[in-house]
Amino acid sequence: MARSPEQNRIARERSRESLLEAAIDVFAERGIDGATIADITGRAGVAQGLVNYYFGGKEQLVQAVIDRWFDMLLGIAHSGPPPVPGVAGEADGGAARSDEEQVPPPSAASLPPEVRLAAIIDTALGMTAVALPLQRVVVALQQQPTTRALFAEGERRHMAGVVAAEDAVRSIFRDRGDADPALEEIMLRSVLDGIVGQCIVYGDSYPLEAARRWVHRRYGLPEPAAPLPGMTKPAPGSGSEPRARASR
Repeated sequence: MARSPEQNRIARERSRESLLEAAIDVFAERGIDGATIADITGRAGVAQGLVNYYFGGKEQLVQAVIDRWFDMLLGIAHSGPPPVPGVAGEADGGAARSDEEQVPPPSAASLPPEVRLAAIIDTALGMTAVALPLQRVVVALQQQPTTRALFAEGERRHMAGVVAAEDAVRSIFRDRGDADPALEEIMLRSVLDGIVGQCIVYGDSYPLEAARRWVHRRYGLPEPAAPLPGMTKPAPGSGSEPRARASR
C-alpha cells in the first residue's frame, strides 16, 4: 500500500533528523575535517546521496549543525521556569485539571528577574548535560582557523535572534538593578561557556552540578531544589572532593 503524502513528509523529516544527529556525533568524535560523508551516512543508516538531497553537501550539513546550536542557544536566553505541577494540564495531586481550570504558564518576561536568571543558568547547564557532542562540535568550529568562518556565517544568519537574546538577558540584569547590564550579560555568558568548555575537556569527572550551584550562589539565587535532569553524580558534599581529569 502506497504511503500518503503526510507519511512521506514524516519519513523525510525523520531521515533528515537522523542524518543531522549522526553528523553531530561523528563531527564530535572525528572533527569536521576528519569526518566523511560515508562515516555520517553509515552512522545514520541511510544512503550517501541523501546528504546532497537534504543539505546540498558536507559544508551545508555543517551549517545545519550550527543552526541547531543557535536554535538551542537562543531558546536558552528566553527560558522560563521548569513546568510546575498543576499548571497547564500537569498532574495536580494525582488529578488533571479540566480545560476550564487549566492556567497557562506565565511568560518568562513577567517573572521575577531572579527566577528568569536561574532558569537561564539551569537550562544552559542542563543542555550541556544532554547535548555535549553538539557543544563540542561548535566549540571546535569557533576555535579552528579552518572552520571559524563557517561559524561566523552561521552567526550572521541568526544575528537578529542573537541580539534579541542578548537584550533579553540584559533586561534581567537591568531589572536586578545592576549598573552595567551589558557587561553582566557578557560575563554570565563567559562563565557558562567556561563551564561548557571544562565539561568538554574533563567529561563526567567535571563537577557540573556543583558548578551550577556555585553559579547560583555567585548571583545570590536560591539553592536549587533538585539536581539537573540526567545527573547521576552524588550530590555536592556527599563524597570526596571533586578532581576534574582528562585521563579517565
